[in-house]
Amino acid sequence: MNIYVDFDDCLCETARYFSKLAAELFGIDVPYEKIKYFDLQKSFSLTDEQYEEMMIQGHTNEVLLSYEETPGAIKTINSWLDKGHDVKIITGRPFSTYEASRQWLNEHGLERVNLYCLNKYGRDNFIKGSTFSLELEDYYKMHFDYAVEDSPAAFKFFNHLPDLKVMVVDRPWNQDCDFPGQNFKRCFDWKMIDNCIN
Repeated sequence: MNIYVDFDDCLCETARYFSKLAAELFGIDVPYEKIKYFDLQKSFSLTDEQYEEMMIQGHTNEVLLSYEETPGAIKTINSWLDKGHDVKIITGRPFSTYEASRQWLNEHGLERVNLYCLNKYGRDNFIKGSTFSLELEDYYKMHFDYAVEDSPAAFKFFNHLPDLKVMVVDRPWNQDCDFPGQNFKRCFDWKMIDNCIN
């Protein structure tokens, strides 16, 4: 089986870091549990300048390497690989973060997975001149049987795969979203995600 896995807030706890970072940089206290929107600028009520500063800081190599693993993610993905499944990490991070992202995966025991940077969210605004390793036209040629994603903003990237089963990682910012179809299932942890595939 071919499995798509998002990086941030699926494999690692990115939003928890940004909650602390917004408090450190701007004195804005929005606990992780209160992050209502995937759009962190909106969730933290940031100006364009503040948002850009926060995103640049949050995408430095040192910070990217410090993100904590989402419990159960690594063990589960390695079990899929051991069974012969093909797992691809498709991240919305710009390609300038590729080396650090690849290093994080390697250091956490995911040397066997391929990593692709896809411009999911038009984030060229905070790292000027960003490039991505995967073009949309090439992404749309890929086939997946299952996907693990947290962002409602990314659901549109699954429209071309009507039989795809999407496990939505339960996060505060997707609590109120409407799932596009019956093939979307809310999952509260990686054990539940694994059960959906098995």
